[in-house]
Amino acid sequence: MRPAELDRVTVAEAADRYVELVRAKTLTGALSPATAEVYARDVATLVELAGEQVVLDDLTGADVDAILLAFARKPDGRSSPTASSPSREAGERAGQSPSSQARFRRSISALFKHAALAGWVQLNPMTASTVTARERGGLRAERRALTREQAQGLIGAAQTLPEAPARAGKRRDQRTEARDAVIVLLLATVGPRVSELVRANVEDFFTNDGVRYWRIFGKGGRTRDVPLPDDVARVLQAYLERGRPEMAGAAGEKALLLSWRGRRLARGDVQAVIDRVQRAVDPDQRRSVTPHGLRHTTATHLLADAVDMDAVRRVLGHSDLSTLGRYRDELPGELEVAMRSHPLLRGRP
Repeated sequence: MRPAELDRVTVAEAADRYVELVRAKTLTGALSPATAEVYARDVATLVELAGEQVVLDDLTGADVDAILLAFARKPDGRSSPTASSPSREAGERAGQSPSSQARFRRSISALFKHAALAGWVQLNPMTASTVTARERGGLRAERRALTREQAQGLIGAAQTLPEAPARAGKRRDQRTEARDAVIVLLLATVGPRVSELVRANVEDFFTNDGVRYWRIFGKGGRTRDVPLPDDVARVLQAYLERGRPEMAGAAGEKALLLSWRGRRLARGDVQAVIDRVQRAVDPDQRRSVTPHGLRHTTATHLLADAVDMDAVRRVLGHSDLSTLGRYRDELPGELEVAMRSHPLLRGRP
């Protein structure tokens, strides 16, 4: 039976109590000491990612999703340099292995199951989590696309970044708000692959008959010219005129997206930018998302708005229409909207 009153313990307090219980099970032989230490390590990571003083019952399914995905991206300190990853730093950027990600999900799932029985949470937030562990590829959200409200919250936060006051201790040449706004707006409205985004050069953007285009160099040597929405084109122009570092050197002159030191951004840097912009989004509209999730968002909302499928295919750079099916996510309430505006019943008295 559930306790009559909820015990509003913090994440740190719940972790301490749970780890004590887990380690006690080693005395009866129910768990091996090695397994108990794995649970303890995963629970400590949960505290680190969720925040020590956060009340456990305040965590939602969306919070759990963000924690799981943050763990998946967390550098694996055990990674060793390889031929393809010559430095320790490069090796650690790879994140956790799929097996580690699945284990972490099992560990915190067990904690929340116990928390529900102990009266630390009213509802187990794992039941509302959309991130699942796959045998290959690790943790993935079932729904990758943001809802319209979530996407508009992210876009709105990106558009206001360049006007934000400078943070204390930041010099003018170290500010990256204009660049971060360009990154999020291009990902959310055009849906490029992250490799296409970081490969982009300034010369790839041109104007024709008053319309700003991005010439995207995609997979298989194929290129596509995608017109930019007016709002995105304005933010891009402002970045090129006032926000992009003026650095010498071939790479600094060509690359669209530069660090404040003048180096071309890497793929791994893009996720950090998205996470930083997300912190400015209203919590009710915020949901963790990857660059590929924003590609899903572009496809989902263009198709939901009845944009021609072939036009969407060309925006995303697919060679086959059938590929779009993998990028079209279900949106809450879309069936109800479709049936309310049924084409066979429009205009009837």
